[in-house]
Amino acid sequence: MATRNPGLDQAIRAAGGIGALARQIGISQPSLSNWQRVPAERVLAVESISGIDRAVLRPDLYGAADAVDETDVARANEYALLSVMLRRAPNKDLLRRLAALRGDASPLGVAHAALGEAAAAAGVESVEREFFDLFVGIGRGELVPYASFYLTGFLNERPLARLRDDLARLGIERVAAEVEPEDHAAVLCEIMAGLAGGGLDAPAGSDRALFEKHLGPWIGRFFADLEHAKTADFYRRIGTLGRVFIDIENEAFAMAS
Repeated sequence: MATRNPGLDQAIRAAGGIGALARQIGISQPSLSNWQRVPAERVLAVESISGIDRAVLRPDLYGAADAVDETDVARANEYALLSVMLRRAPNKDLLRRLAALRGDASPLGVAHAALGEAAAAAGVESVEREFFDLFVGIGRGELVPYASFYLTGFLNERPLARLRDDLARLGIERVAAEVEPEDHAAVLCEIMAGLAGGGLDAPAGSDRALFEKHLGPWIGRFFADLEHAKTADFYRRIGTLGRVFIDIENEAFAMAS
């Protein structure tokens, strides 16, 4: 039987066990138990949850310090954080680490500081209840975080099919343990984290192409809706962070045209 690599073992211990890490990632415990190493598309999410550096989790992908531009590393971190927060409500340990966030006077820095303050004041049970009301609900949550829904009013429509075609062309395959369709906001942010941070092997500019076609048309509106949702308190700060970050992405890609 193959053994787990040391980075994955460290992440499991830091997260409080296999079950705890699996819940925070949004996969089943048996699926994670079958990992020998962290899949490339999950590295930044596991790093955000466990605090174990990506170079320890996957030195084959992140061992070279100069392999990825610092700006792209920062972008990947933002996408990974958003992905983690949109998959599951944070547990006590993640709230503690979020509470350590500090910011500067920039709009993104202010959003980080506000999230840190909210995490310091938040309780696990209240955040879990808020997450349920926002994204799950009895029948349906207040928000529906899927591209198909935002663009057509229905789930599993043409935007999802087009996304799957483009991901196939990039060689990005659906993870067997993934329960959400690819157009879920958390899944798209996870893919963008992998593309920006270099964890997913794809041609240069793939992150921009994916963003402009499959995130830009709707995900900013989703984060604005989250920012102003009736049941949002802690998650209002996630909405602000996401909206500000997506605005920055839009401006950066426009300037690069």
